[in-house]
Amino acid sequence: MTTSPPTQWRTIWISDLHLGTAGCNASHLLDFLKHNEAETLYLVGDIIDGWQLRKSWTWPQAHNDVVQKVLRKARKGTRVIFIPGNHDEFARQFIGYAFGDIQVQEDAVHVTADGKRLWVTHGDQFDGVIQHSKWLAHLGDTLYTFALWLNLHFNRVRRRLGLHYWSLSQYLKHKVKNAVSFITNFEDVLVNEARRQGYDGVVCGHIHKPEIRHVDGVLYCNDGDWVESLSALVEDEHGQLRLVYWTHLTDAGEPAVVKSKRRRPLELPALPSALAPRPASQPARESSQTETADV
Repeated sequence: MTTSPPTQWRTIWISDLHLGTAGCNASHLLDFLKHNEAETLYLVGDIIDGWQLRKSWTWPQAHNDVVQKVLRKARKGTRVIFIPGNHDEFARQFIGYAFGDIQVQEDAVHVTADGKRLWVTHGDQFDGVIQHSKWLAHLGDTLYTFALWLNLHFNRVRRRLGLHYWSLSQYLKHKVKNAVSFITNFEDVLVNEARRQGYDGVVCGHIHKPEIRHVDGVLYCNDGDWVESLSALVEDEHGQLRLVYWTHLTDAGEPAVVKSKRRRPLELPALPSALAPRPASQPARESSQTETADV
């Protein structure tokens, strides 16, 4: 077990955890959260997969542990901002409220240490399939869930062979011409919207493809996901942005998998009895944060 202190970042962005699904790599995510601290933590959508939870319950203890870890960070002073996505769109009814120590916002403006203004949004509102053909999005989600099931068993074999995590489903997706074209179009739309609104860049999630690149003077950042890429976007104290890929566990060993025919009950932490709205005199703050990578 490592005894090294957590890496301290100015800002961390994570999204697309998909808690409540078998595809969520909760053990790697929890390990990442244990070994990385930040002044501000952005949860950029699809944190809990409401689509999947409406079909069946998949909520092992590791998913509870992730929720508890985030809540503990918030209680200890980390500024946590939750921007709901399409899979946890049920939380959009709480936009403008504080959920315990967590602020729920439609989007955010983040100011880096070197003064760049970044627009933070999940990005699903710029996905034409989500907006205009939701039935097709649900069909695609079902097929994608099957691909993640294959990915889960594939990586169990790799672990037995002593190999690190590698995403089969992501590899296959990025080899499909239509998927690659969709990703490119999505990135271009986000960049154009950020430019139109006068931002220096955009940070998003949604498409599960981590990326940092400049497009005609506008910075495009996607923090990836925790079902395929196992990635986060981070900002350091100088305002430099990097991608972190947490494809191996820092703490030795994999958590034991408990097999049981009985379905585990959902064990969510106790929540506040009331949601406190943000005072009208307190506008959404522009934040500045930094993060780094550990591959």
